Amino acid sequence: MAESTAQSKRLVAKLIHRDSVVSPYYNSNDTVVEQLERSMKASAARLAFLYAQTERYIIDMNDHFQLSLLPSASEPLFLVSFSMGHPPIPQLTIMDTGSSLLWVQCAPCKRCSQQNGPLLDPSKSSTYASLSCNNPLCRHAPGGDCNWLNQCVYKQTYVDGLPSVGVLATEQLVFQNSDGGTNAVPDVVFGCSHENGNYKDRRFTGVFGLGNEITSFVTQMGSKYSYCIGNITDPNYRYNHLVLGDGANIEGYSTPIEVIGGHYYITLEGISVGEKRLVIDYSNAFSWEEKRKRVIIDSGTAITWLAENVYRALDNEVRSLLDAVLKPFRRESFLCYKGSVSQDLFGFPMVTFHFSGEADLVLDSESLFYQATADVFCMAVRQASAYGNNFKDFSVIGLMAQQYYNMAYDLSQYKLFFQRIDCELLVD
Repeated sequence: MAESTAQSKRLVAKLIHRDSVVSPYYNSNDTVVEQLERSMKASAARLAFLYAQTERYIIDMNDHFQLSLLPSASEPLFLVSFSMGHPPIPQLTIMDTGSSLLWVQCAPCKRCSQQNGPLLDPSKSSTYASLSCNNPLCRHAPGGDCNWLNQCVYKQTYVDGLPSVGVLATEQLVFQNSDGGTNAVPDVVFGCSHENGNYKDRRFTGVFGLGNEITSFVTQMGSKYSYCIGNITDPNYRYNHLVLGDGANIEGYSTPIEVIGGHYYITLEGISVGEKRLVIDYSNAFSWEEKRKRVIIDSGTAITWLAENVYRALDNEVRSLLDAVLKPFRRESFLCYKGSVSQDLFGFPMVTFHFSGEADLVLDSESLFYQATADVFCMAVRQASAYGNNFKDFSVIGLMAQQYYNMAYDLSQYKLFFQRIDCELLVD
């Protein structure tokens, strides 16, 4: 099939779940329970990172120091598949809504992981061009500076570990279409990383930031994107995808987005279990009520973390429904029961998260609970304060809650849209 331009077709990238059969992380010996346990641990690390980043932003809100995802410490939930350069070099980058820069490993790389495939080599790509220090975009690059060749260099600094350092440049991105053709996007600003630490994980090639900074690919493509996630525990599900630019599926309920410290915040107005609207007590709030309702919508954590008072209301209602028929207990502060999600939760009411603008995110039992062992299931929602009182007001909506939804970000209007749908229906 012929190559087409970005204007003529939708830009669709495959999203590969870490435990998909087509993922380089896939291990056929892993059980679903082992995979979920790994995701739970990674979610705890992600929570700590998000809190550290937001606190750093509050303290240094006028500082250009940018914190973002630490690849070596993460168990990436989803990887973005595409190619870069001419001739094209395959890339598999970590999807991250918490950062803005797209960067990939480039040759020569003096302190880089030996990834499985070839590195993007600027000297061998006919579509590569470095940006000069005089380019206006240089001052917007994380840690933007100038080298002896008058090239704009960036330094993407992390909460912990070594930074990604390289040249801010432009390159062609190539996406595979469902009909077998390709869709090329020329002159995309990205970080060509020549130094990012000798990470043991050699399976990812960089980070695909989906934030709204000027240098982000999202901004370059008109500030719109959407992703659709199916059942994240099904290793054979192949319809998870990311759509970039004007072809994004902007449909469904909408709620206002705030962008604070590089993260997307929405306002949680309440929670219902079935037809019952839960009463949430804000009387002991350490901060004003509106701050406690503000939650991060995130792509890097599997489970959902709730502020203590919000979690307590949900926990009490779930226990009132299940404690009489199933044996409850705590497993590392998760609410758990003896039993099976597929068998023992038949008929369990839907749980609805109500956001401002009358937008509802509806969770069925597969999104609210996970099978921890063969005979134990736990709620995939946890109180953030389990990690300390500093997390008391902190809430993050994770990807399990976003299963079976198309999540669409229209950053020109600062709105998030979500539509419950089978992702297969959205694939061309």
